[in-house]
Amino acid sequence: MASFLGKIFSAFSGSPSSTEPAQPVSSEPVLHGDCRIYAEPQREGSQLRLAGRIEKDVNGETLIRTFIRADVFTSKDDAIDCTVRKAMMIIDQNGPSLFADGEKTRST
Repeated sequence: MASFLGKIFSAFSGSPSSTEPAQPVSSEPVLHGDCRIYAEPQREGSQLRLAGRIEKDVNGETLIRTFIRADVFTSKDDAIDCTVRKAMMIIDQNGPSLFADGEKTRST
């Protein structure tokens, strides 16, 4: 009975019904130029926050740039589509400077 009431409460409050940590929703990589885009929206209650990573191989080493934005979605497909578009915009706006510092991993 308590779990039933907990599920009802979580449906109205937007909080997750379980105590498990929120895992990102992963997708297959999308190629954009010489970069790989991984859409990894993060579940926050009943919504998904726009988040992902951009990878590029430089001199035999994989460099990673992660990003999280304020946008939230109710649909997994919408979250993935917008994450890929945002990553493409980050790549296009920053150009070669996105990976120019040589850092193995950092946030953008």
